[in-house]
Amino acid sequence: MTWFTLGSTVFAALAIGIGVLGPAFAMGRAISSALDALARQPEAERSIMRTLFIGLAMIESLAIYVLVIVLIILFRNPLLEYLLKPGG
Repeated sequence: MTWFTLGSTVFAALAIGIGVLGPAFAMGRAISSALDALARQPEAERSIMRTLFIGLAMIESLAIYVLVIVLIILFRNPLLEYLLKPGG
C-alpha cells in the first residue's frame, strides 16, 4: 500500500506540472498577442484589455481544473478503497 500512495503522489506531482504547462503557454501567447495588438492600435486599448482579461480567466480555469483533479487523486483516491478491502 505504501508503494501505491507513493505512486499516487508522484503521479499527482507530474500531472500538476504537465497540466499547467498548456495554460501557461496559452497565457504567454495571449499576453504577447494583446501587447502586439496594443502596439498597432493604441486607441482600441479598452476593448483589447477587456477581451484579454476574459480570455485569461478562461485559460486560468483550465489550470484550476487540473489542480482539483490532482487533489481528488491525492486525497480521495477511489483505487485506495479497492486496495483496502479484505481480499483485494
